[in-house]
Order: sequence, then C-alpha cells, then structure tokens
Amino acid sequence: MKKIDIKRFYEDASVYADKEVKVAGWVKTARGGKSFGFLDVNDGSNFKGVQVVFDADKLDNYEVISKLNTGSSVCVTGKLVLTPEARQPFEIHATAVEVISATDSEYPLQKKKMTLEYLREQAYLRPRTNTFSAVFKIRSECAFAIHKFMHEEGFVYVHTPILTKSDCEGGSELFKVSTQDIYAPNSSLKPEDELFGGKVFLTPTGQLEGETMAMAFGKVYTFGPTFRAENSNTTRHANEFWMMEPEIAFCNLEELMDLEEKMIKYIIKYLLENCKQELEFCNKNLDTGLIDRLNLVANSEFGRITYTDAVEILKKNNDKFDYKVEWGSDIQTEHERYLTEVVFEKPVFVTNYPKEIKAFYMKQNEDGKTVAATDCLVPGIGELTGGSQREDDYDKLVKRIDELGLKQEDYWWYLNLRKYGSVEHSGFGIGFERLIMYVTGISNIRDAELYARTPNNCEF
Repeated sequence: MKKIDIKRFYEDASVYADKEVKVAGWVKTARGGKSFGFLDVNDGSNFKGVQVVFDADKLDNYEVISKLNTGSSVCVTGKLVLTPEARQPFEIHATAVEVISATDSEYPLQKKKMTLEYLREQAYLRPRTNTFSAVFKIRSECAFAIHKFMHEEGFVYVHTPILTKSDCEGGSELFKVSTQDIYAPNSSLKPEDELFGGKVFLTPTGQLEGETMAMAFGKVYTFGPTFRAENSNTTRHANEFWMMEPEIAFCNLEELMDLEEKMIKYIIKYLLENCKQELEFCNKNLDTGLIDRLNLVANSEFGRITYTDAVEILKKNNDKFDYKVEWGSDIQTEHERYLTEVVFEKPVFVTNYPKEIKAFYMKQNEDGKTVAATDCLVPGIGELTGGSQREDDYDKLVKRIDELGLKQEDYWWYLNLRKYGSVEHSGFGIGFERLIMYVTGISNIRDAELYARTPNNCEF
C-alpha cells in the first residue's frame, strides 16, 4: 500500500473515510493503557498530525508501541475514522504499527518546556518542534509568495554571483575569500597570488549585478544568500542571510514605493490564506497581536513622509527616546516604531534621506543634501525594506565615488551602464529573515534561519 501524506486528510478526509490508509512519521506523544493507547504522529506535510488509536488485542507489539519515546519513527496502517464530535476531526484505528527507529531517554526534545535558547543548541532537531515547524513552513510559503508575486508582475528572476570584488554599500565589513593558506606563519601572500588575481569577497548584495540585468530586461529581481562580517550580536543581525532585491528600469521613487506596498500586502494576504494553522500557533505562542497586526498592514494605505518632516516630529518627542534625533542622524528602531505605532498607526515610507548616511549609488536630489531613498517602516519591528532611485548621471556618480574614497576601477562596468543607454531606474531590498521575523512574531533572527551564522556560531 502506498503511503499517504497526512495533509491529504485535512484537505478532504471524506475521500479516505472508513478506508485503509498508510502513513509514516515521527511520534510526538505516546501513551498506552492496559487495553488501548494513542500515538500522535506527524509526517511534516501538515502542521497538525494525526491521532492513532491502537488496541492490545490487534497488535503483537503493543507493549513496545506503548512505551515509544518522542521522536521515534513509525509506519502505521489502519482505517481512517471521522470523529467530528471529538477534538480532532479524524483518527486512524491501527491494524499495524511498524517501529522504524526508536529513540531512547537521551533524546533532547523530550522536555515539556524548552526555551528558544535551548533549542538553538539542538538546531539539527528543532524543526520537529511545533514552534519551528510553524516558522519554517511560513518561511517556505513566504518565499513562494515572493516568487509568485514577482512572476505575476512580469519580473525576470536572475541569479547574481556570490563572489565579488566590489562592495555595493561602500563600507560594509566583508568576508574575504582565499584559496591560500591564510593561517600559515609568516605568510607573504599578495592579492595577485589569489585564484581570481586579486581580493575577492562574499557578496553583501546582488544589487549592482541586478542593475545590469534590469538594463536588458526592464524588471528583474535577485533572491539569494548574502554575507556581512559585522561582529554584531543583536537580535536583528546575522552574518549570513537572504535578500530579495528587485531592480526596475524606467521607474522613479514614487513608483518604487507603490510596488513595495503592493508586494508586502500580497505576501501577507497569501500567508493569511495559506498558513492559517501556523499563524494561529504563532499568534497564540509567540506574539498575541500578530494576526491583528498583519491584517492591519494588509488593509492599510501606507503613509509617506520625508526624512526632514519625520525628524521634526521626532525632535518634539526626544524626551521619549534613548537616542536623540537631529537632522543628519540615522533613524533608530525606536524612532521607526514611534512613527509607525504612534504617529501614523500603520506602515509608512520615509523618503529623501541625507546623502551622508546613504550609499553612493542613490540618486542625488536637486537640493544637494538629500538622496531619493526610501525605507518602509512597519508597526512592531521598524524598517522592513530599504530602497532608492539609482543615480543615472555618470558625472555625479563618479564624483560621489571619489568623495567616499572608493576606487573607480572597482566600479568601471557599473559606471559604464550610465554611458550605454542609461535610464531612470530604482530598486529596493528586503531582508528575508527580517520579513520572517515580522510575519511569525519570532523575536530573534537566529530563530528565523535553519542554522544561524552569527559571531562564534557556525557549529551546525
């Protein structure tokens, strides 16, 4: 008999009612009395598993089944019985239970209460818990929603390189890549000795390469791993993370914000429809205001305010903040949340930041002080996306590169885009783990990734 995914029962149990079925999965709980017992089995195909009822007079291995520990793997054959009056909508009355592999008392996930910190130490097992089953399922569906939205909007998905010689942000700490023995004593290695003939890094972004494709296809996006070597241990920073970055030709800042708002709403509505069980669990166990907040974002018209006007509002409330606000200073998380949760009570775009606190590639405004940049701030977390109109004037871009002490030769091809058919264009980036934190209510980026890469943490 062919094995059936448990999720099929939840889609339409009547198809299998009173029929013999076969499932395989892992035991969540097992309990047995003198004459009958229960197994809670989950195969990963659905957030909720299936209850298996097994009788002593039907199973020769009844005693073994009754004493199974959490995490044991089993294969169950039996009749699917509808139970509309019970807590579960159906159950399997077993005629056979094969123990594939039994765990022992050392199995690390048998504690009734396990902290997220403890589960990070058991990262290879934590997807089996309800919390991480929910988080990683939502992560999967969220990635699909992004691809679905971009495809429907006519974007081309491009795969940009992970190895790079340039730093898009002009100052990020980068991971150096080498084929040489960099730990050798008295090393006299030179950049020209490297495989690529010079210094090479793990990329912090696919944006620059994405722009080259946008100049051919019009609308493109990248979605892949990126790296930054910051020695930061905050709950919002990781050294390896995923970024989704669209680049759009013939697009100004206002049109870019329209796209960002549309995409964020699309993703959230998709998750609300397709991850109901997981979101309900997260709402109950991680963030009791999660679903209300997601509905607010999905159904709000996002606000828009310039950086200068936002600073004026924040300055009037400086006594409320740990970090005081002045024009020219970066907006901190506490300021972002104040704008979204107190001032606007909904998501808001902040635009036209001082050029000194933004990257070299952003379009310079006519005032000579600001750039056409935008951050999308949302209630509960602050910044969710960051984007800008890109500088399309060759001379201005060269001047800005020189002002920041960057090397023109590192960006020669990027500069040439401004010579060969340059057009108005814009793009933004969204940190995927930051998005997962927002849509699950998980509070630490280490719990939004399968195996977090943070300082002193690369064991698994």
